[in-house]
Amino acid sequence: MFVSRFMPCDGCGESLDMTDPVPHECAPERRAEFQMFALRDEVADFPARFDGYLQTPYGRFEVWLAARQVRRAG
Repeated sequence: MFVSRFMPCDGCGESLDMTDPVPHECAPERRAEFQMFALRDEVADFPARFDGYLQTPYGRFEVWLAARQVRRAG
């Protein structure tokens, strides 16, 4: 079986040479992009799930409370 010395970083997805003695540090921007890519299905589904929540009793209460707080602040 062929074993590659290059493996992806679990934190940011960057291809790392496993024989490199220098420890890898993930760049914050790359880590954020990698996490957003991993969550892409959940991010895409958020509007539908949020609309569904707003149709529940809890969601309707949150909408009512927010509108009440806005009216009092204005």
